[in-house]
Amino acid sequence: MMVWSINLLVLAVGLLIVGMFKPHWILYWMEKPKRIAIIILSSVLFMIAAVMFGEATQHKQNGSTTQTEEPTPNKVDMIPTAEAVKKEQSQIKIDMTPTVEAVKKEEAKLKAK
Repeated sequence: MMVWSINLLVLAVGLLIVGMFKPHWILYWMEKPKRIAIIILSSVLFMIAAVMFGEATQHKQNGSTTQTEEPTPNKVDMIPTAEAVKKEQSQIKIDMTPTVEAVKKEEAKLKAK
């Protein structure tokens, strides 16, 4: 699709250049073609080519990222031992105690005010 968009862009530029000098060559069915019709036709073709190029680029980027990704191997977490669990729980209790005491002190200060 990227090649088509580039070809369409070249066609739009070619129609614009030729149509500015000889509009009758492009709009041969009209008796007195105006250059504004050539400009409008070239602008529409240019916009179509730009959208096609953007979509092709986005499709190419999305397609290349999915091909390079490798599946991650599943990690098996180690099962914690009873000692590790008790140690972790004791650390949590120790860490939480100052926080609870600090909250109680703050509550007491607020009640005193």
